[in-house]
Amino acid sequence: MTVGDQKQADSSHADIGIVCALRIELAAFLDRCDRVKKYTGGEFVFRGGRCGEIRVAVVESGIGFARARRATQALIEAHSPTWIIASGFSGALMPAMKVGDIVVANSLVDTHGQKLVVDLKMTANPEKGLYVGRIITTDELIRTVQKKQELAERYGAAAVDLESLAVAQVCREEKKRFLTVRTISDDMLSDLPPEVISLVGATGSMRFGAVIGAIWERPASIKKLWELRESAHVAADHLATFLGGVVAQLHEACTLRIHPAEPPVAQSE
Repeated sequence: MTVGDQKQADSSHADIGIVCALRIELAAFLDRCDRVKKYTGGEFVFRGGRCGEIRVAVVESGIGFARARRATQALIEAHSPTWIIASGFSGALMPAMKVGDIVVANSLVDTHGQKLVVDLKMTANPEKGLYVGRIITTDELIRTVQKKQELAERYGAAAVDLESLAVAQVCREEKKRFLTVRTISDDMLSDLPPEVISLVGATGSMRFGAVIGAIWERPASIKKLWELRESAHVAADHLATFLGGVVAQLHEACTLRIHPAEPPVAQSE
């Protein structure tokens, strides 16, 4: 490798890589970063910036397991981060959880029998909105309180999402240290409106035309969709605050060489 190649490799390296499904999930966090730049790499949108002096790269995967796997691989190839965080929104599987509460996974499962344990030493503090526990990754959006109750009882999970296990699997394969940090965007007080299913496009992105269509077809849905939007902003703000602290701690740990390079955090159960 020439000196020029080395400089280019160094400039593309990120200390922390973050995988999210949609921009809204990390918009508040990115607003707190400096020198944020956006670019498209292949099928994914990347944003890079600095959280203090820490270089952070965020890839927007779109919704779903397969897209999250490909986005994580693309993130590793483009930026070779030391740590990777699966982050964004999740649904509550515990009645006490509120919108904006934080869930950090100590294990990940799906409905097909796949399991990963996360080597995590963190103490939960539910009174302050911090939960540590199992997150289940499903194939589809879990919209109803009844379905959430069934998942909680069957899998002993604290929260549900659509991507975390996929990110963890790639990190295990690539021997990258891994963490899942999620925020609750929908609690267990009521069902999500059925229109949310139609809002996701084929690429895993939000279809804004579908929002207008949903309101046109069922005007009563506008109140629910507006509440969902407000909850998303609350959740994103809480996530931004917590994630900023996590990024700083992970970077300090790497700097002080507290964690060995191996084994990776995500391990088979």
